[in-house]
Amino acid sequence: MQFDTTTSSSWKFGHRGRVAVFIDGNNLFHAARFHTIDIDYNKLLRILLGDGRLLRAFFYTGVDAGAERQQGFLLWMRRNGFRVVQKELKTFYDGTRKANLDVEIAVDMLSLAGRYDTAVLVSGDEDFVYAINAVAYKGCRVEVAGFRSNTAPRLIDVADFFIDLGDIAELIRKDMTQVGDYDVPSFVPPDEMPMPHILRPNGREQMPRNVAVEPNFAEEENENTNDFVRVNDER
Repeated sequence: MQFDTTTSSSWKFGHRGRVAVFIDGNNLFHAARFHTIDIDYNKLLRILLGDGRLLRAFFYTGVDAGAERQQGFLLWMRRNGFRVVQKELKTFYDGTRKANLDVEIAVDMLSLAGRYDTAVLVSGDEDFVYAINAVAYKGCRVEVAGFRSNTAPRLIDVADFFIDLGDIAELIRKDMTQVGDYDVPSFVPPDEMPMPHILRPNGREQMPRNVAVEPNFAEEENENTNDFVRVNDER
């Protein structure tokens, strides 16, 4: 996959091999909202994949069972090649509701190390510094993707490469003028509960036009093409 490197002098990839993507959903959402960018997750995944072959794309998030629009978004993510890892929100003494998935992200990165050549962590959380080092010691390339102003400097320093999403905002921005057969709501944080938006007016659920096939880890040692998810361009 080729990109216009004139958009950013830092946007240069080498051979990436097998790629695993780990997206800290809540962290990315708040960073994108700070930069007033509505992210198209299909575009983001294709950009992060580069010339590599996708092994897994994980999306981690806290959920509220009553947030129907969020559930609709997560359903769409699952049907478009993302493995969604979710945790129920907990209410703390001060009234805030949170779900920390740092451990889940770190464990998945470490347990899959060796099955992928390149790991892309989409987060700005400094807590992942130790996990990135541990994965790197296993011989894997580890990249961090995020908005520079919302990413911990230590996280940038420890990564093999930093992808500044601010530099490529126009490549991952959701095209609000494009009219399709279905409408996918943007990621809704757990504390916001708007009305459902993934159903047609007649009540039929809208199915994505491109449904990616997930790989079977049991067959991965055969190193065949069934180990990877095909990422399709909707257009």
